[in-house]
Amino acid sequence: MDSLIIGAGGFVGSYLIQELMSAGKSVGATKLPHESIRIGGCEVFDLDLAKEHEIRMLLQTHRPAQIYHLAAQSSVAVSWKDPELTVDVNIKGTLHLLEAIRSVEDYYPRILLVGSGEEYGYLRGGACPIAETEALHPGNIYAVTKACQNMIGSVYARAYGMGIVMVRAFNHIGVGQSPQFVAADFALQIAEMEAGFRAPVMKVGNLAAKRDFSDVRDVVRAYALLMEKGRAGDTYNVGSGHAVSIQELLDILLDQSTESIAVEQDPARMRPSDVPVIEADVTKLREDTGWYAEYPLEETLRTMLNHNRRNFGVPVK
Repeated sequence: MDSLIIGAGGFVGSYLIQELMSAGKSVGATKLPHESIRIGGCEVFDLDLAKEHEIRMLLQTHRPAQIYHLAAQSSVAVSWKDPELTVDVNIKGTLHLLEAIRSVEDYYPRILLVGSGEEYGYLRGGACPIAETEALHPGNIYAVTKACQNMIGSVYARAYGMGIVMVRAFNHIGVGQSPQFVAADFALQIAEMEAGFRAPVMKVGNLAAKRDFSDVRDVVRAYALLMEKGRAGDTYNVGSGHAVSIQELLDILLDQSTESIAVEQDPARMRPSDVPVIEADVTKLREDTGWYAEYPLEETLRTMLNHNRRNFGVPVK
């Protein structure tokens, strides 16, 4: 097996499977029992990261040359509501995976640990765009767990000579993303309004926060390039290199809508803590891999909105 994707049942997994298979790689993917992966040619396994012996057995049997670690509790909002779950999946799950790899005799795979731009958190003045050398000041529970994952990966790479490359991925969006995330939520609400299933009133949280949004297809291409060309023990930002406000994101979608939509703040959508601006410096990624973004934000958002329109029988614009 060329590549194994841990936690492929989520949003990013199917895109990464398709990216790797299009490059001619044999791909395996793990998921939770309630999840489904239906991509022809991909070998699928149920795996619980809480059970290190299950991970070890899978690795001993298939010995993948590359391991992409996507498994995570990835919602900031959920991390506030269930911090224990977030710690169990994001920190303990990573430790179980790395220890399982170490336990397999004469086995030295390349490993990509996927973290988050949220790790940088509250920034000093003038720190944006954020380089990988910037000090971490995580501002939420999810970000804390991902910062810890990154530190663990760095220690294991240095102490045990493991081929671990770490990623801090900034916000990525696309068709299939859960409406727990802001772009998917807005696109779904607008399609429901156009279909007549919802009053034309958009419920929103903090619109002032600025985030670095990328198309998920650009992101998985960066992952594949980093697996091949990234330096073991190093961390790489993956993002567009340009932050936009949630207000701007919303405005792009509203401009694409056929409805006249009012906007109302919903206190339930506000977070206890929100970092004002997060924007990636992707110079290191570009220099080491030659990566560049292919999909503009407006196109990605239109694709997401049109996908929801089709689901509700609304004409595509």
